[in-house]
Amino acid sequence: MTGMETREPFDILTLPVEGMTCASCVARVEKTLKKIDGVANASVNLATEKATIEFDSSKVNLSELQRVVADAGYTLIVPRAEDSKGTESQSLEESKESPTAKIKKELLFAAALTVPIMLLSMGSMTDWYMRVSPLSMDEINKILLILTTPILFISGKRFFKGFWSATKHFTADMNTLIAVGTGAAFAYSAAVVLFPQYFSPAEGGVYFDTTATIIALILLGKFLETRAKGKASDAIKKLMGLQPKTARVVRGGIERDISIDDVIVNDVVIVRPGERIPVDGVIIKGFTAIDEAMVTGESLPVEKREGDRLIGGTINTNGSVEFRATAVGKNTLLAHIVKLVEEAQGSKAPIQSLADNIASVFVPAVIGIALLTFVLWYFVGGIGFTNSLVNFIAVLIIACPCALGLATPTAIMVGTGTGAKLGILIRNAESLERIHRVNTIVLDKTGTITEGKPTVTDVLPLSSFDENAVLRYAASVENKSEHPLARAIVEFAKQRGIALADVASFESTSGVGVRGVVEQKHIVVASSPQLQSSTNGTSRFAAQGKTPVTVWIDGNPAGTIAIADVIKPTAREAVQRLRAMNIEAVMLTGDNELTARAVASHAGIERVVAGVLPNEKAKHVKHLQSEGKVVAMVGDGINDAPALAQADVGIAMGTGTDIAMDAADMTIMHGDLMKLAQAIRLSSATLRTIKQNFFWAFVYNVVGIPLAAFGVLNPMIAAGAMAFSSVSVVSNSLRLRSFRKS
Repeated sequence: MTGMETREPFDILTLPVEGMTCASCVARVEKTLKKIDGVANASVNLATEKATIEFDSSKVNLSELQRVVADAGYTLIVPRAEDSKGTESQSLEESKESPTAKIKKELLFAAALTVPIMLLSMGSMTDWYMRVSPLSMDEINKILLILTTPILFISGKRFFKGFWSATKHFTADMNTLIAVGTGAAFAYSAAVVLFPQYFSPAEGGVYFDTTATIIALILLGKFLETRAKGKASDAIKKLMGLQPKTARVVRGGIERDISIDDVIVNDVVIVRPGERIPVDGVIIKGFTAIDEAMVTGESLPVEKREGDRLIGGTINTNGSVEFRATAVGKNTLLAHIVKLVEEAQGSKAPIQSLADNIASVFVPAVIGIALLTFVLWYFVGGIGFTNSLVNFIAVLIIACPCALGLATPTAIMVGTGTGAKLGILIRNAESLERIHRVNTIVLDKTGTITEGKPTVTDVLPLSSFDENAVLRYAASVENKSEHPLARAIVEFAKQRGIALADVASFESTSGVGVRGVVEQKHIVVASSPQLQSSTNGTSRFAAQGKTPVTVWIDGNPAGTIAIADVIKPTAREAVQRLRAMNIEAVMLTGDNELTARAVASHAGIERVVAGVLPNEKAKHVKHLQSEGKVVAMVGDGINDAPALAQADVGIAMGTGTDIAMDAADMTIMHGDLMKLAQAIRLSSATLRTIKQNFFWAFVYNVVGIPLAAFGVLNPMIAAGAMAFSSVSVVSNSLRLRSFRKS
């Protein structure tokens, strides 16, 4: 079973983690969390700098999780308290400046000192400068020492702090490589300046410019990377920015503007043209058109009237409406969307396991290569201590695994965010990766291929039964049911002005029909082909693509009610697009064969499985999987939930039930089948981006480490290349923001 599963009694929390710098850090935090008794699973994301933890709160609490992570050298930010308005984090309250602002300050400080260091260093290497300079080489070196020291211990403090934390726990990460590399260059140079008597002229070179430039370039890379990661999370920021700060409500007959946090369920809210809908609700007065583009991906405004649902965060374009609030705070659809997108961006794709496996041994291996490089050059190559040290530093600096750790999560962040903008909610990275392999898509009929709003088209009485009587008895019993066909019969009866009667002994059998006692008559309304009356009318209706429902009174067939549910305007084109992508569309429905074939013909679907009971849908999906097919199931009802969970990828229509959406891996917000092809193309684009990122992350190391080891790569060039590798990976992921619908 590959869909979402219930994991009682585990709690699932996504919490910020501070102090991570590379893929090795991610691996260490994950390993630390998974060792804790009571933690079922932990997934750590470098791009979002968050950990998603599944744990049994009866065995371990947040304080224990925080302590263990702290022991590993990192900071897990736990919630202060849970309230109706959400979870507040210590980090958000206590942080006085953003990570980007902090890195920018460190970068500017380092750059301000690195420029004169470089000018002084380069000048001292020329004869003409030394002839006109009032300073001796010893004095210049002492000035360089004075200028470099604050760069190392102020701007470079973060690297040494991380190095010390990792060393205390007998591990190594990016900070280890940078701290050892720059620290070795600085320590050697400082020793040459302070104790020149211990060094020969051949060994008296200093590398203060190398130390300063490496730190400045790495900080520049981190600054650009942090800014780019901020852009990668733009989708979340834009979604969160959709909700207005205030709402205009009517209380005690008086209109008043109140904070959005103070709106409660059943409040009457007034929205004027041009304003955003503050919370979810149902219109009780007025008519308008709503721009739902940022929530559902639907580009055109949708007309809304009394009884229609409104989504918080959407824009009221032209009419003034009053609506009754049905969901506020964390319970709104917008809050649910934000939560799903955050979870998806923090999840891990299976392809990430490659980076995780490499990261666990990467840094120790690099340190080993660097030491071997020094030993071979010094003892075998005979190039002297200083040149061997330079090659040692170059290997450490070029091999930083930052890009490797960012390759997958940044692409997932942008891909899922782009999907949200298109109205495609992706629950996790695994489903985003998996859907591009789908070769068979199973489509439910009602509400998926069709509009899901069936209406009565014909009432055919039998024998001596009256048309209105047949409709009255059927509607009275169906009034107890929530099935779409039942609602259609009830609405049609009400439009006819037919008064409904009380029902006793009501009973509903899923996939078969309903029964009850009305005015001492036993009524059965059957949608099941086995219980339908065999009449020319029934066959004719089915052949026309209408659903025939037979009404039985006291065991006798009394009439047939025909119900039609037109297919969605884009259904046929969507099926054609899937076929062009070599994906087979299969329709799975509980309707009879004739009706199913008629609807399938209109939609261009060749393979149809009809007369399927709700509990059998998952069995049919499993059968397709047994044929070696990778199956996506698309549905919108409660009865589709098991099949959605069974499928390799479950896709729910956002116009359907919450249970279907909870069981699915993806949700199509507007219910437009054209978005199926979009989701598959987005998956392919995201996987392609991840592979490109891996290529660039690996190529820097595969090419750079040997060059550095053979003495071809200067440490400063290595620092620039390493910084650029991370920026290039994040920038490549950002290209997914330009993914288009067509």
